[in-house]
Formats: sequence, C-alpha cells, structure tokens
Amino acid sequence: MKVGIVVYSQTGNTFSVAQKLKDKFMEAGHAAEIERVTITGEAAPGSKNFQLETRPHTDPYDVLIFAAPVQAFSLNPAMATYLELLSSLQDKKIACYVTKRLPGKWTGGNRAVARMKKICEAKGGHVYGTEIIIWNAKRDQAITDCVERLSRL
Repeated sequence: MKVGIVVYSQTGNTFSVAQKLKDKFMEAGHAAEIERVTITGEAAPGSKNFQLETRPHTDPYDVLIFAAPVQAFSLNPAMATYLELLSSLQDKKIACYVTKRLPGKWTGGNRAVARMKKICEAKGGHVYGTEIIIWNAKRDQAITDCVERLSRL
C-alpha cells in the first residue's frame, strides 16, 4: 500500500506528527511519503494574500492523510485552498488530523477536521478517521494515540 501524507505546517509541529506517521507506516511494510503544501505570502485567517507554491499530487497514493494546523478556530487557509483546488479524490481512502494550541477540541479542532472531511467527501473520497492533537503537556500521548489509530485505518 502506498501512503501519501500531505501536510501544511507553519511551525513544524504538524510536520513532526507526519514524520512519526510515515515511520509507523514504513515499519509496517508500506511505502509512505510526506508531501508538503507550501505557500508564498502569508496565510492569515480569512486572507487570500498567498499563493500555493507546491500542490502535491494525490494520484500516486492508495491512502491519503491530510494534515494542517488550526488557525483562528478554523482550518488553516493554505490547506483549505489546497483541498478545494483538488480535482478529485474519487474512491481514495483518507484520514485527516489537525494540530492546535488552545485547550479543548471545540476551540477550532472539531470545525477544522469537519471542513477537511466535508471537502474530501465532496470530491469522492472516503474519510475513515480524523484526529485532533492539542499541543499541551499531554501532546506526546496524543501524538502516540493519533499515530496508532491512523496507522490502523
């Protein structure tokens, strides 16, 4: 199975989880690659003052994991724009995760993963799981749990 982990990360936190997921998939004998969404400009909340610099292709992968930070109680605009621009995710197996700083999943986490799921399903993908990682003192356990759950999907 070929797994594509498509990640937008501003501080490196979201990317660090992607690296752990890649390692887990590779330990299980799967081919896994991390593809980064990058931008020029600044992806501020509600802003369109950025352009996607890299737009990873999803076709080569059997399974896709999309990952991004929560920003201003919503999905980061760079990942939202990337997902919206994808032409199709028809019959792709998908999981999504977000990272965030504020406590409580209700402070943007739920909204962000719901938006990711909605976009993916509208493009024909099948979302099998979502995760929210709160970047606090319990994050190491949250990351371990996320990696375990998503690697089993």
